[in-house]
Parts: sequence; structure tokens; C-alpha cells
Amino acid sequence: MATYSLSIVTPEREIFSAPVESAQLPGMEGSFGVLAYHAPLVAALNPGLVRITDAEGRELRLFVGGGFFQVSNNQAQLLADSAEFASEINAERANAALDRAQSRLAGKMDGEVLQRERAESALARARARTRVAATR
Repeated sequence: MATYSLSIVTPEREIFSAPVESAQLPGMEGSFGVLAYHAPLVAALNPGLVRITDAEGRELRLFVGGGFFQVSNNQAQLLADSAEFASEINAERANAALDRAQSRLAGKMDGEVLQRERAESALARARARTRVAATR
């Protein structure tokens, strides 16, 4: 199968760079897939699961905490707020973060919109991380 170059970068480091056959990504407007020779595209990403099929046909799964994806000329780059492979996620810590985020939203927010938005964003990331951790 044809491949394209994919790199995944966070503010801290490049966590992946290799030829891949395909990638499934959590777009803001729904999940989408990318194969070799995809038309040029720039897309915003939600927190969620990224599935990559590498050049040897192995599936890799990772969590991204949102970001942007772009592909052009058979080269793609995922710029992620945060990212970690499913095998690196500590399920216990992920579940604890989910519990904290749910508790924060269940409590009184004193009507502060920004505080509520941050809590909802934390909840979305925590839910996505626990789902990705469960896919190992």
C-alpha cells in the first residue's frame, strides 16, 4: 500500500515521525481518515483517539488533547496540544483526572463562564484519555 510521511509534534517534543499507510483523526466536525496522496487539508482536532497504520501494517493508537492537522504533497503534520501513545497512559491517573473534572463541573461554578469552559475542556480531555487507555 502507498505511504506518506507523518510527524506528530507537541510543544515538548516530536513523538512520531515515519511513513504511514493511513491515519484516523478526531476532527472538530467529525472523525476523518487520510491515505497517501490526500488532497491538501488543514483541520482542527478535538481531544481523542488517533489511529495510525504504519508502513508495516501495524496499528498505533494515541491520545491527542486537540490541535491541528495538515497534509499537502504527501506529507502530513499533526500539531498537538498534548499527545501520548495508548501504552503510555496510566489508566489509574486518567480515571482520577476524569473524576476530578466531573466533580468540578458538578460543583458550584458561581456563574463564571471561563471557569466553566476550562472545566468542560478538562472533562473532554479526561474522557478521551480514558477511552484511549481502554483501547490498549
